[in-house]
Amino acid sequence: MATESRSLSEYDPNAPADSSAGVFGVPGSYETASVVYVPVPWEATTSYGGGTVHGPEAILAASAQLDLFDLEVLNPYKHGLFWAPELPGILAMNEEASEKATGIKEAGGVPADRPDLAESLSFVNRASDELNRKVRGETAKILKDGKIPAIIGGEHSVPFGAFQAAAEFSGGFGILHFDAHSDTRSAYMGFRHSHASIMRNAAEQIPAITRFVQVGIRDFCEEELEFTRSQGSRFEVYYDQILQTKKMSGVPFSKIADDIIKNLPEKVWVSFDIDGLDPRYCPHTGTPVPGGLDFSEALMILRGLAKSGRKIIGFDLVEVAPPLNGDGTPLEPVQAIDEWDANVAMRLLYKMSAYALASQGTTEWNPSLRTPDASSK
Repeated sequence: MATESRSLSEYDPNAPADSSAGVFGVPGSYETASVVYVPVPWEATTSYGGGTVHGPEAILAASAQLDLFDLEVLNPYKHGLFWAPELPGILAMNEEASEKATGIKEAGGVPADRPDLAESLSFVNRASDELNRKVRGETAKILKDGKIPAIIGGEHSVPFGAFQAAAEFSGGFGILHFDAHSDTRSAYMGFRHSHASIMRNAAEQIPAITRFVQVGIRDFCEEELEFTRSQGSRFEVYYDQILQTKKMSGVPFSKIADDIIKNLPEKVWVSFDIDGLDPRYCPHTGTPVPGGLDFSEALMILRGLAKSGRKIIGFDLVEVAPPLNGDGTPLEPVQAIDEWDANVAMRLLYKMSAYALASQGTTEWNPSLRTPDASSK
């Protein structure tokens, strides 16, 4: 461990990155890390496009292209950023569950006359339960060790176990949810832990989550609208159509960001589905929707959250997908455009890490930088 600590202290951030050293090309270990990334390559319940199972490896591969200097937060990499090994058995379990889920998706659910599909659905639901157990256990270990957990998907169902662990260790907290979709359907197509159901599952099964603040929502059904309304003040939804109308009417985005942050409690988990951004940033995500946040707008909200005195206890980044060949395998990144989704994602990941560290007082803001921020408690 001492050798790894020395190598980090001697690391030259101005030199070309060593892609074999670790995430962002920075050497490190679990023991010396303040932020631990948990890759979860799982997409058994995706209902449109695929490829998110390759998201973690694509982000890791692209991360070496990042310049580590951050204008806002001083040297976040020096506090240790560690990419953990994949949880044992996840890829094999995903392959089998995805295969069994295919027929269910093609049928739009499980018809009464298809006992074979009912059996497949039971398998997928059990596999999802096992996935949640693994993610919960790994997240609990990271929190117990005083580190910040970051779950890297995969589809949006993967951080459910992390929410459970956060409830155990942090008590009451809120979720700041960036997404094009509400994700409040009830067991979509019969999948108990569908990517389209995570926020509903969290609301119904984890009472420690006292507030859900959803941002960028622009594709949802009546069931989801009714559910979020039924939750009263527990859900605050910032629909993209309303956000865009405010912007076009001259409302400064800094005020919009400030309003969003005011709805959050002292402790916050950030759940970021990449399709919450304008799809020009993530064209290969599984369910892209026109509209959405600009990259800089998302950062303004996250920056304001970190500066508001609230504590970011953990976060996830999901639904990132590289472009695929016809057989479903990732394209070789022979051109920069092939890495675009992962390039955007790894830069967002670094900023989320920096803001989380700053919110916990682990690293400092650049005192020479003066910018207007949304930073109200």
